[in-house]
Amino acid sequence: MPVAGGYLRYVALGDSQTEGLGDGDDVRGLRGCADRFAELLVAVDPEVRYANLAVRGSLAGQVRDRQLAPALAMEPDLATVVAGVNDLLRPGFDADEVAGHLEAMFAALTGQGARVATVTFPDIARITPLARPLAPRITALNDRIREAARRHGVVVAETGLHPVLTDPRLWSPDRLHAGPLGHARIAAAVADALGLPGSDDSWTRPLPAEPLTPSRLRTVGAELRWVGSFLGPWLGRRIRGRSSGDGRQAKRPELFPAGPLIAGRLREPGPMERSGLMDEPGSKEARQPSS
Repeated sequence: MPVAGGYLRYVALGDSQTEGLGDGDDVRGLRGCADRFAELLVAVDPEVRYANLAVRGSLAGQVRDRQLAPALAMEPDLATVVAGVNDLLRPGFDADEVAGHLEAMFAALTGQGARVATVTFPDIARITPLARPLAPRITALNDRIREAARRHGVVVAETGLHPVLTDPRLWSPDRLHAGPLGHARIAAAVADALGLPGSDDSWTRPLPAEPLTPSRLRTVGAELRWVGSFLGPWLGRRIRGRSSGDGRQAKRPELFPAGPLIAGRLREPGPMERSGLMDEPGSKEARQPSS
């Protein structure tokens, strides 16, 4: 059970966002929002143990089929469940079906006594104009996530409602995964939604304004480069019936003490932090109460 406002057994279920794509790489290792959230938990209770069952490319039904049973076996007192983006990118997307998988996970985990948190998804059309047709799907999925969460007492971090989460500077070049600052914001949002000691709403604050607005020609060029570098390969995998997660295993399949993981990681600040323009949400500076 949680001790002094903290949790002792945290299990993360999900897809590439929870695995940490966009924050590190497969050579140096992935960090991501779940690892960053575990760091915030360790600040409350150094004894917390953490497992991350997420695998990139997973559909919501695959998360349910492959990750739920192992998660339940660990008897977590805290779990995060984040899935559905890979589904809404598919031609046959069904919001009710996806929400049904999420709700089944919510029900099973809360039924076993775990505190469960999830997130809503930002409108990626604000990041990638070519994704405008997906906007209604995102709205439909977010509505169903809120409804399912309400029925099971699941905490929802409303990352889909705040404009800062669609600032391109929070996203990696592929525009499908958050970058380091984006993952930090998501972790801080979950901590804030759960009322974790030391958390606040600083994750909702906008980044400093950019000095120049790209020309229309540069914007079109960026879109074309994105199609060639990221969208094309993604579509190719779909056509061949392949997934980026094929053959991959969870990076942290069992509960291990999170403290050594955190202590052994050398934090690499992003350009906004190096410039001194912004503190990372959840950092000591960001947690200081405003005057």
